[in-house]
Amino acid sequence: MDILHDKDADMSVLNGKTVAVIGYGAQGRAQALCMRDSGVHVIIGIRPGKSWDAAAQDGFEVMSVDEAAAKADIIHLLLPDEKHGEVYEKQIKPHLAAGKALCCSHGFAYVFKTIVPPADVDVIMVAPKGPGTEVRRVFEEGFGCPGLIGVFQNPTGKARDLALAIAKAEGLTRGGVLECTLAQETYEDLFGEQNVLCGGLVDLMKYGFETLIEAGYPHEMAYFECVHEAKLIVDLIYNGGIQRMNAVISNTAEFGEYYNGPQILGPEVKAKMKESLQRIESGKFAQDWLAEAAAGAPNLLAKRAALAEHPVEIVGKKIRSLFERK
Repeated sequence: MDILHDKDADMSVLNGKTVAVIGYGAQGRAQALCMRDSGVHVIIGIRPGKSWDAAAQDGFEVMSVDEAAAKADIIHLLLPDEKHGEVYEKQIKPHLAAGKALCCSHGFAYVFKTIVPPADVDVIMVAPKGPGTEVRRVFEEGFGCPGLIGVFQNPTGKARDLALAIAKAEGLTRGGVLECTLAQETYEDLFGEQNVLCGGLVDLMKYGFETLIEAGYPHEMAYFECVHEAKLIVDLIYNGGIQRMNAVISNTAEFGEYYNGPQILGPEVKAKMKESLQRIESGKFAQDWLAEAAAGAPNLLAKRAALAEHPVEIVGKKIRSLFERK
């Protein structure tokens, strides 16, 4: 895949256009501030509350979603996935017209059809590959978070140029941007979250922690070994790759990686990951999640409450307090 940089994007396509960022959470705030700092006219659409107050404090013109959608040329929807369909139908769809553009940072709503846009509207994706706080931090440092762009609909013939311009305004082309389909981004993102970054890693940490404490080892030591040090290893991989990490750790640790790793995470785990990918691609996960959200998310809330009571979180809070600067 080609990596796109500043030279590949022309921000002049945004001249005279208004971008409405819908939502002002971590991503909404970061992307809105970066675009504004790059000279883009940005307004915020949100309901009254803490996020409204935060956006106003940051100096933005803040208004209802309906009003923002009516005023904007580009509507960048950055609410939680489960909210997209309802907000789109009630507050955005009535204000769409030929020549306007819908933008997202995750293709969930379009791939799983909670949003079905009119054919005369451009639909694009500009997706930073990092949390909002990181997007903003590296932008302010003069660099940029890497990202993805995608085109879902292109009736104007200028959708790709528009996506690249927004990516440049957010600093993403400084870090490097890849072009993909919304389906590719959505399926890969859900897979990575569920199998490696969140689901896989968290369960691996918890199982390791539980194994040690059930064998009689001190909770604090188990936390250091199975949770705390994970960041140190990931940082080494992030900065230099797996081989660089292996060059830094001891020979004993590296041999243990080859010796015991495949016995813990063998071919059966990969087979289960393939089943997970099938559930994602078939739409079953999306269907189950949207049904859960529509019911008030009882299982999510129960799991969240149970995690708060897990020894790994109780001990972790104590350990992390040791590193707080007094």
